[in-house]
Amino acid sequence: RGLETVFETFLFNSRLIVILAVLGSLTSSVLMFVRGALLIAHAAAEFIRHIGGVQEGHDELSVTLISSVDSFLFATVLLIFAMGIYELFISKIDPASRTADSRPNWLQIHSLDDLKSAIGKVILMILIVRLFESAVKMKYERPLDLLYLGLGVVFLNLLEGVLIGLAL
Repeated sequence: RGLETVFETFLFNSRLIVILAVLGSLTSSVLMFVRGALLIAHAAAEFIRHIGGVQEGHDELSVTLISSVDSFLFATVLLIFAMGIYELFISKIDPASRTADSRPNWLQIHSLDDLKSAIGKVILMILIVRLFESAVKMKYERPLDLLYLGLGVVFLNLLEGVLIGLAL
């Protein structure tokens, strides 16, 4: 019985290894937020140059801003993942000062399925932003190019419908 208790205590405490994933995801999230902010600063500098009379490179402004949104969305995925696995494996985040009412719905994670659903929704948003970014960069030289863009939008809508259906 004593050996069983020691083993179960060790097994229960082994969940703390998840802290490595939490710290890694949190660090990655911060880096992606900084990357997004730097992209916006770069876009602002390009915009100021464009206003100052330099005409080259103004098409890249929208692509840079779209890329910053993509960085922020990915940073959000990493942050949700870090917070979700922390709450699932370690403990609730600051339960004394937080109530269920003060917590956003997307952060109420009670199981791995909840975590996958929250991350899946943000990943879908990343896919939409990436498609939009590609659509802005794309050179439409043939009518078939527009058909490909339309098919991409249709497939994203179907994917969103499937994800919403799975979440229900």
